[in-house]
Amino acid sequence: MNPLPLATRREGSSQCVAQLVKEAGGKPFFGDSPAFGTARGVAKSNGYLPLIEDLSLPIVEFHGKRYETDSDRFSHLRLSKEAMDADVVINLPKVKSHAQLNLTLGVKNLFGCVPGKMKAWWHMEAGKDVNRFGEMLVETARTINPDLTIIDGIIGHEGNGPSGGEPRDLGILGASADVLALDRSMVDILRVSPDLVPTVAASQRLGICPEIAAINFPLQHPSELTVEDWKLPDNLVAIDFGLPRVMRSTFKHLYIRLIEEPMSIYVGKSG
Repeated sequence: MNPLPLATRREGSSQCVAQLVKEAGGKPFFGDSPAFGTARGVAKSNGYLPLIEDLSLPIVEFHGKRYETDSDRFSHLRLSKEAMDADVVINLPKVKSHAQLNLTLGVKNLFGCVPGKMKAWWHMEAGKDVNRFGEMLVETARTINPDLTIIDGIIGHEGNGPSGGEPRDLGILGASADVLALDRSMVDILRVSPDLVPTVAASQRLGICPEIAAINFPLQHPSELTVEDWKLPDNLVAIDFGLPRVMRSTFKHLYIRLIEEPMSIYVGKSG
């Protein structure tokens, strides 16, 4: 079985899922293609190394490859070959407000499978049109086509996220084989209009977003889990990155990857 990538941002959920995958005979790995530095550097700076060592997870650097899509507007997308080649992809997003997109859920989380500097390029190429950016994220999610998305809303993140928000106890955990249906359900639970979330709005325009009435809820219906007064960002900021910002980002990436991270390893060994 090919290794199974965990598209995640949270140590607790990734640890539990990785352990269950191993118990089922799978081979999970920790992978990333960060905008700055390397996958190992990101794992270290975010405190993942103890988890990785405890579960003996390989650290894999994502590499990009072009893949055909069914979209008229995005005929090809450059995505992580390692994620696309995996037998199973489990997507582990958080429920959080976001100053660029109002709210990010399962679809947006899969943007992490876009190779490092391609993320900045998409911000520059599609970011001037929020509708186009939302469609790009939806087509990315459709092409990756995760086998399972488990969305963590036990503690959500509301307000001026992702860096300036506040935690909020929600006590919600959702799972589905259909990431679009799961995102649609979460905006209903949070009482956020789908029109305010570019990824959900894009899936509706494309005619691939199921209506709530068409979704099967074996445990609890969204109407039973309604969250009152979920806080969206006070003000949205621009999605697009100008060329100077992309250039600075590229130089920063090279500096961290080629100088800062190697030097930190050298200093650590010397000390």
